[in-house]
Amino acid sequence: MSHKIAIVDDHYLFTKALEDMVNNFDGYEVIFCAENGKDFIDKMSKQKNKVDVVLLDLNMPIMNGFETLAWIKSHHFDLKVLILSMNDEESNILKAVREGSNGYLLKNTTPNDLKLALDHLLTNGFYHNELVSSVLLNSVNAKPKKPHEELKDQEIRFLKLACTEMTYKEIADEMCLSPKTIDGYRQALFDKLNIKSRVGLVLFAMHQKIVD
Repeated sequence: MSHKIAIVDDHYLFTKALEDMVNNFDGYEVIFCAENGKDFIDKMSKQKNKVDVVLLDLNMPIMNGFETLAWIKSHHFDLKVLILSMNDEESNILKAVREGSNGYLLKNTTPNDLKLALDHLLTNGFYHNELVSSVLLNSVNAKPKKPHEELKDQEIRFLKLACTEMTYKEIADEMCLSPKTIDGYRQALFDKLNIKSRVGLVLFAMHQKIVD
């Protein structure tokens, strides 16, 4: 009995080539293809056969891969999802893993590697190749950033000025910005740092040695 595969990708030529490839794998059958997440949901609602694995692209119009992944994990938690993407950025790979994908492959992978990934996915529940394993290891070993290291240069400049006796209007003049923009910086810092007052900003800046 063949394992049932669904493909979600908005590039027709790639999808067709991938469908032909998977159908040539022993024990696998593509039962439908969708061009985005919304199309996938529509076709899933009409699907009588149980889907075993979804091969999912990330960059798609209307409903992208991350949105589709979130829907799958909330409606079909046991459904295996293998990301197939051109994107090799660590942040995207980490996000995909954290949000429930069972594997992540680049689109330039070989047929043998794709078959290996599918086999492992169905046997072990996940497949982490060298790329994903390296990203996960880097994330574990990475030193956590200090809170102020997450701030933009302009936010740090505003924070330093907020520690003086200048009014917000004077800070706006000093930074050659509108008072409305300064209000935006202030609110952004309140939200990022979970602080509710200017005094809190000053205490934070002193604690982080941004100001003396």
